[in-house]
This record gives sequence, C-alpha cells and structure tokens, in this order.
Amino acid sequence: MATTPAPPAAPPKPTWDPRGAEPPFPWVRPTIRIRLTLLYGGMFMIAGILLLSIIYLLAATALHSGNAPFKILSGQNVTVSSGSCQVPATGNAQEFNDAISRCMAQQRQHALDSLLTRSLMALVGLSVIAFAFGYAMAGRVLSPLGRITRTARRVAGTDLTRRIELDGPDDELKELADTFDDMLDRLERAFTAQQRFVANASHELRTPLAINRTLLEVHLSDPGAPVELHQLGKTLLATNERSEQLVEGLLLLARSENEIVDRKPVDLAEVASRAIDQARGEAQAKSVEIRGERALAVVQGNGVLLERIALNLVQNAVRYNVPQDGWVSVTTELKDGHAVLVVSNTGPVVPAYEIDNLFEPFRRLRTERTGSDKGVGLGLSIARSVARAHGGRIIAEPREGGGLVMRVTLPV
Repeated sequence: MATTPAPPAAPPKPTWDPRGAEPPFPWVRPTIRIRLTLLYGGMFMIAGILLLSIIYLLAATALHSGNAPFKILSGQNVTVSSGSCQVPATGNAQEFNDAISRCMAQQRQHALDSLLTRSLMALVGLSVIAFAFGYAMAGRVLSPLGRITRTARRVAGTDLTRRIELDGPDDELKELADTFDDMLDRLERAFTAQQRFVANASHELRTPLAINRTLLEVHLSDPGAPVELHQLGKTLLATNERSEQLVEGLLLLARSENEIVDRKPVDLAEVASRAIDQARGEAQAKSVEIRGERALAVVQGNGVLLERIALNLVQNAVRYNVPQDGWVSVTTELKDGHAVLVVSNTGPVVPAYEIDNLFEPFRRLRTERTGSDKGVGLGLSIARSVARAHGGRIIAEPREGGGLVMRVTLPV
C-alpha cells in the first residue's frame, strides 16, 4: 500500500465496465450442449421436411387430377346421389360426367390437404422428441467434458491432488483428459518443489538471523559502548528484525498455500477481536479509532492462520490510514451460508486498476518492497493464500473518499 497523501477527492467510478458486464439473458447461454441439441434437432427437421415434401409430391402425382375412371355414355332418367359432392339431380350424360370429374378433383385435393396437415403434426411431435433425445445424447457425449471442468475448478481452488482419471474408449476426450492429468502432475511437482525450497531456505535463514539478533542485543546491553556503536546497533537490529519478519512471512506463505486438512470450529468474531487487541497499541499511537460490531460467525478451519488473516488486514488498515481522524471498521457476520469478515478504513485513494497488485508478494501501491518501514509486503499475499486454503476468497474494493474495503468470505 502507498504512503502518499490522499488527493482531495476520489476519482469518479466508471459507469460501465465491459469486462464485468453480464449478458442480458444469462439463462440462454449458448453452451455446447445447447448447440449440439439445436444441430441434431435442426438436421432432423430438415430431413423431415424433405421427406414430407417428397411424399407429398409422390402422392400428388399418384392422385393426378384427370378424368374419372368411368363415364356415363347414355341413358335416360339417370339419377346420381352423393353426400360430399354437388351433382345435378337430372340431366344428360355429359353434365353428369363433368360433375363427377369436379367431385373427384375435390376429393383428391381434400386427401392431399389432410395428408399435409397430419404429416406436419407428426413432424412437429417427432421434432420435439428429436430435440429431447438430442439434448440427452449431447449430455451423454459431453459428460467427460463436465468431469474435466469440475476437476479444473477444484484445481483452481489450489487442490492440485485432483485428477480426472477418465475411463472409456480411447477417443479424443480421453486423450484430452490424460493430457490434463499429465499437466496437473507436472504442476503439482513444480509447486511442491517451490514450496519445499521456500520452506527450507526460510528455515536455513532463521538460525543466522537469530544469532545476529542475539549478538546485537548483547552489544547494545554494554553501557560502556560508544554512542555511535549504539546507534549502528539499533539500525542493524531493526534491519535484522525486518529480515526475520520476511522469513516468517515466507514460511507462513509456503504453509498456507496448501489446503487445510485438520479443521476445527473457529469463531471469526473471536479471531477478529484478538487481532484488534494486538493492533490496538499501534492504532492508539497513530490516533486511529477501531470500531465495528462482530457477530458470531463460526467456520471450520485453522485458528492460527485465520487469526493471521485478521491481524494482517487490521494492521494494514491501521498503518495505511489518514494522518488525522482516521478509523478502522472490523465486522463479522453470517450471510448466505458464508462467514464474512469485513475490514474497511479511511486512507489514501486506491485506483481500481491497482487492486490486484496489492495481493502480489512484495508489492504495495505504486511501490516495491524497499523504501518502506511498514512491513515486508507479504501481508495481503498471506491473507489471500490462507483464505484460498480454507475454500474462501478475499476481495478488495476501493472505498468512496479513500481507503479500502477488504471482504473475506469463508464457507461455514
């Protein structure tokens, strides 16, 4: 975080962010399953329409309008009765033959219309069945992709031990799953090696740093030492203390990257209160008021690591505050099945594009780790790693007028 003074007013917030814009109808998202269903159903409808057209043309050709299969050649007092056609009651043979031809043409047209109507109804019904069948078949075909997606989501939660292990025929999907498993194996080995290196290096550095601190304290306890030596010893002791904080932070960061296995009930309100007690002296020295209501919020996790989250956030909120009339608000609550810890403060204005950089190790607002006496730049990195290890997340938002709102959400 920055030590620069706050500008007179916060920068205006953008009215629309194209990256965070949601589609107007998220429930009709064109997934692959929907597209395959439309493809299967559309092909069936096209084939059905073509088949219907061919049948209709063949039927129309077979029932081609023409002369009647019989004619009345001659006769007297000929009487013809029909319930569906209009024929003259009496007349000569030609009139009766014309009436019979018109009647047969009407019957043929009626038969074609009936065939077309029933065929269309059958096509609609079969199309509905085809779409439903296509949706089910698409889901069955794409089920391995769903398994790959679920595994990828678990891996994104820092659980690199998950594998797909897809069974079935040796097709393209199984090849993709096996390739993904191989990639996870390499990532897990690299990640484990990195954690082991950081832990070993930090452990190796702790011993000489402890020896240096002891030697400096012994020299500073000598009342006969010159003033220049005392001043140099204090400077070296402060530098040694920063190095020890850095090593401890690296150790905690390496440990918190793993998922928490041994979980116990922990009350976030109690954790936040203990963190406030540890930071109260520094807050009073800087004339920063700590306030906020802390409701009961029990989660399953590691109490020491969760306390480190609260302590890091409270210390940052106290250290990076306004020179006068500053405050820090610490609240806990249960919301939507999650325990929420919120730490907000007054302070310098933080641009939205700088938020992600604050969670990187050794990074602060517009500065690197050097040139500051407020820490080693690992506080927010550790907080994010601990939150992820507990299956939660931490979000930082710029506060109107300056400062930050840090929101930690953990599953209960």
